[in-house]
Amino acid sequence: MADTAPYEIPPSVLAPASQRLVLHRRGSTVWQVETEQGRYAVKLGYPIEATPEWPAQEWTALAPAREGTVLQQLNRAGVSFGEWDHGTWNIQPWYAGTSLYDLWRPHRVDDALSEPDPGEASSCAEAVAELHASGWVHGDIQPAHLITSTAGTKLIDLALAHGGHIPPSYDFSYRGCLVHYESPEVSRAVLTTGTATPTQAADVYALGASLFISATGLRHVAYPDDASRPDQRRAVVEGPHRPVDVPGTLGRLIEAMLSPNPTDRPTSREVHGELINAS
Repeated sequence: MADTAPYEIPPSVLAPASQRLVLHRRGSTVWQVETEQGRYAVKLGYPIEATPEWPAQEWTALAPAREGTVLQQLNRAGVSFGEWDHGTWNIQPWYAGTSLYDLWRPHRVDDALSEPDPGEASSCAEAVAELHASGWVHGDIQPAHLITSTAGTKLIDLALAHGGHIPPSYDFSYRGCLVHYESPEVSRAVLTTGTATPTQAADVYALGASLFISATGLRHVAYPDDASRPDQRRAVVEGPHRPVDVPGTLGRLIEAMLSPNPTDRPTSREVHGELINAS
């Protein structure tokens, strides 16, 4: 939970016609705004102060501007970023749609329903494959970052992406992501050195874990809900992952994507191709 009231959008950043709070957590506030030009997301980053449960973190203040530089290098239209009193901000187009986890909720609550649509999974894999083809890795793939609509899937939240030039003033070390979706090699590196290097193979693992939890409601590795981050990472490293009981081609691919050996995992493009053929 956030320990401060949501930061309002500074007038120097934007004066929207209307706004709605989307997310407020430690280090980040996100608003959905309406302007004469259209609908946008405004992200405000600020440092995390130390608490008895959490160490202080400075990188959260830099994340919006770092993401802005990534999005501009990917030629995303309508993106701007800059600095404000507490950190950095970015503005980017709002992508309407449903997260993968919410999209597949009916399959988790009604056993009588058929298995998740391979075409929807294929759309997610395609979004990852397109990012990889551009020379970038995401570093933070999770169901909430896979936004699906009739136009396909949009991969959002690229603050941790690697693949191009990041201005040193906005850059920070990669310290892993939400552990539910970390690969064993990333968790191992973070436990050993405090940092890691995101890779395409780690993105594929995270996509597999995202598909698994969205289809089943279970994390791919079992650990207590109140486990510490180090304990979560040790569970990922030591394995094994839960049995993949998703049927059909989708289940077989998830099993392959969750291989502890990065070289044994299919590429995002291969996953997309097989799911296209299965849909």
